[in-house]
Amino acid sequence: MPERELQKMDERIRGFQGYGLIQLIHGTGKGKTTAALGQVIRCAGAGKRVVIVYFDKGGESHYNERRILDTIPNIAYVATGRDRIDPVTNRFDFSINEVDKTEAQRGIIEIQKALTSGECDLVVLDEINSTVDLGMVEEQSVLDVLAKKTPQVEVILTGRNPPQSFVDLAHLVTEMKLEKHYFYSGVAARAGLDY
Repeated sequence: MPERELQKMDERIRGFQGYGLIQLIHGTGKGKTTAALGQVIRCAGAGKRVVIVYFDKGGESHYNERRILDTIPNIAYVATGRDRIDPVTNRFDFSINEVDKTEAQRGIIEIQKALTSGECDLVVLDEINSTVDLGMVEEQSVLDVLAKKTPQVEVILTGRNPPQSFVDLAHLVTEMKLEKHYFYSGVAARAGLDY
């Protein structure tokens, strides 16, 4: 194991108390959304109000966590994007088209509402990093919305390949690193574990 580098103090938040920070969960490994959802549950359990905006995760049948989220009164979510799983072949559609861009823009409008309404404590921008990386939405439009957020709102950004500006803005950065994944051995996605 390489020697760990000591973390330097982030002077922007020295002595900070309460909510209002920005967290970033990224990397090639499995578990970015799952980690964010763990914080969502913890936050809701503390009586806080949560909004999740799912980017590029349209459709109903591939996101089983939403069934549980629907039962928790202080969690709301909005799913944007098209359903990328072909119902006949069960294959994922990796193409990017105008519908994807329109849906991503709808997600930006939703996060702006959530971040500025004063009605929530935590806002999760699920898959925003990859949505920017794939060109569905402009990096600057996300930064502009984040700059307008109510100061007491905590934010979690997830997804692969965040732009450096998101890394720089964040107060907590966690990277999920892929070392092995059963998908590469031909194991199909499993309900309750992978979706």
